[in-house]
Amino acid sequence: MTEPHENRQETSRGLQENTELLHRISKRLTDKFAGIFAAETVDRYVFETYTALARTAKITTHLPATTEHFASDRLAALAKSKGAVASEVPEVLFVCVQNAGRSQMAAALLNVEAKGRIRVRSAGSLPAAELDPAVIAAMSEMGLDLTRDYPKPLTDDVVRASDVVITMGCGDSCPIYPGKRYEDWDLADPAGLPVAAVRIIRDEIHDRVRTLAASLLNNPSTDKEESNA
Repeated sequence: MTEPHENRQETSRGLQENTELLHRISKRLTDKFAGIFAAETVDRYVFETYTALARTAKITTHLPATTEHFASDRLAALAKSKGAVASEVPEVLFVCVQNAGRSQMAAALLNVEAKGRIRVRSAGSLPAAELDPAVIAAMSEMGLDLTRDYPKPLTDDVVRASDVVITMGCGDSCPIYPGKRYEDWDLADPAGLPVAAVRIIRDEIHDRVRTLAASLLNNPSTDKEESNA
């Protein structure tokens, strides 16, 4: 197991080796968010995102690509939460501990049900290094490929941008903001379970996701209602 001190050294070394590449990512995102964020803000988000992902990444080959993807999503969330851009669809955030199982399955399933009519994110209070293999296998049975997905840390910007926040066994780690709908789904943790057991959890999540999608798409006026269900 990598010790925390060794992990910090690896992250620092990775930052030094990828500094030029990260600055190029910052330039692309600065252009993308021109008129919304200053270059300094974008640069800070890119380097913070790289550092956060590097802490838990098992394979660092794809870190620059995942950094660009996640930093872009965080900046989009920040822009929405600040009122700089308007979102025409409800935004849902699924949160579990490791973002390696339940929240990833829920996000993938809601994307299918919503067909682009809901913006979906997922995060973990203590993200794992990679998705659970049994979860990937169970989702592949439905034709959903999660091999390119990765655990993401829970950040304040994505919570603020969300209309609905669904927590799954992560306790009080998710900040509470007024004007949002909160639900806690009591679901078994698939970590370490065989595919047959994960399949049962997947199907329960799918049932809940269908109900959630129907409530958001059929009753858009309820998106902002706060719930402690």
